[in-house]
Amino acid sequence: MQAARAAERPQDGQAVRAGERMADRPTPPTGPDRTGHHRPPRDPNGARGREDAEAAARTAHGGRGQGPARRDGQEQRHSGTSGPRMEQGRGPGDAGLVEGVDGGWRPLLRSDAGRRFPPGQGRHGGQDGGRGSDSRDASGSHRQRGGEAALQEAPLYAALDLGTNNCRLLIAQPTRPGQFRVVDAFSRIVRLGEGLAATGRLSDEAMERSVEALRICAAKLRNRQIRMSRLIATEAARAAENGEAFLERVANETGLTLEIINRETEARLAVSGCSSLVGRETKSVVLFDIGGGSSEIAVIRIGENRSSRLANHITHWTSLPVGVVTLSERHGGRDVTPERFEAMVVEVAGMLSHFESPPVEALTGDDPQSGFHLIGTSGTVTTLAGVHLDLPRYDRRRVDGVWLTDDEVSAMQARLLSWDFAARAANPCIGPDRADLVLAGCAILEAIRRRWPSTRMRVADRGLREGLLTDMMADDGAWRRGRRQGRNGRDDSATTGGAKP
Repeated sequence: MQAARAAERPQDGQAVRAGERMADRPTPPTGPDRTGHHRPPRDPNGARGREDAEAAARTAHGGRGQGPARRDGQEQRHSGTSGPRMEQGRGPGDAGLVEGVDGGWRPLLRSDAGRRFPPGQGRHGGQDGGRGSDSRDASGSHRQRGGEAALQEAPLYAALDLGTNNCRLLIAQPTRPGQFRVVDAFSRIVRLGEGLAATGRLSDEAMERSVEALRICAAKLRNRQIRMSRLIATEAARAAENGEAFLERVANETGLTLEIINRETEARLAVSGCSSLVGRETKSVVLFDIGGGSSEIAVIRIGENRSSRLANHITHWTSLPVGVVTLSERHGGRDVTPERFEAMVVEVAGMLSHFESPPVEALTGDDPQSGFHLIGTSGTVTTLAGVHLDLPRYDRRRVDGVWLTDDEVSAMQARLLSWDFAARAANPCIGPDRADLVLAGCAILEAIRRRWPSTRMRVADRGLREGLLTDMMADDGAWRRGRRQGRNGRDDSATTGGAKP
């Protein structure tokens, strides 16, 4: 049965159209659970996770919202001790390909258009007080009512990412070329990979938490007409001995068919989700995603001919079999001394030493205008940014796209290292769910900074879901249809939606 399921699962890079693989799935039960009670959604601020009301706080690929989004434990994707070796490879490089939307390098955030953000200035900077239903376009002017009507008729796309620590869902519709508007979202800490490093298996409790969250995601998907969806699982499912069996259970109990993506695909999706954070003046970037059990790193070099898809400029990539969960379980995450912190850094640096990639001198060259910098898309760097900004509660509008100097990153790491577990847990940008993981993430970040020294780093509160949505919409011609609809007043292209997952 598992072999049949593996054959049925879509290959990496393949999206699932609604109805193609999910229509014959049983409808998840909506009645009482095994105790005879109807189980309501968990408390959004509960210790095991938060349902993130991102639909109210995120639009247009990280744009405007109804206020501060709740912090959603962003970084954990887990691995076992007997899990994968470090994987690395070369991307297509600077092939000069021009494809995707409108043949140009398009920003994916509305707030990017026509604006540049110097070091130290955030993307939103607390100035963007728009609402989730904000109808302003990239220039800040309001769209006409006809544009609103077209937006309401735009098809919906869904992306789900089940990682080691989080279950996340985004449902969005395309707007202007290269942009989309989030209409619904969900995020909950499930700790799927809890104990995986010690046992090599997903525990019953972790699987139950994850299935419960996925039931909520399935209900959200059933309640909307989804044109195309892609539902992925990452390191925990990749590394666990019972990962395939768990996905069988997910399919049977929720009707959702998840695909386990490989590490190269994960690295490319992380890059795709951060395209708008690379300015036109930038020639080279090292982008990293610190997970729970693996950490993906991509070297990006951009020539004169820019592709509309940043992932086409990946020249080297690697996936380290270490993340915040595995590193903290191995070294201890509650009481971290400077000596223990350094030991974690040395361990990760040893893994990075096997990664064959250009030295930082080759990336910066002799051109002071090369714009080389780091981009971090993980809970570690967003936590550092939140602490640096001294936010009373985490606000992704203030954090996403903000610049941190090298000195500021060093100061924030030293500050966190000086705090005990209780102080870290009390900080609103960390909380008890990440207090035992954040210093392990800082150790991975420090190893990356030592390998690729840079005067500045850009923070990205986004990742795989945004990359999934961007790729699906581009591959499906969503923005081309939008242009035709804008010219003709209607959409002349056929759609395949209707079936609900």
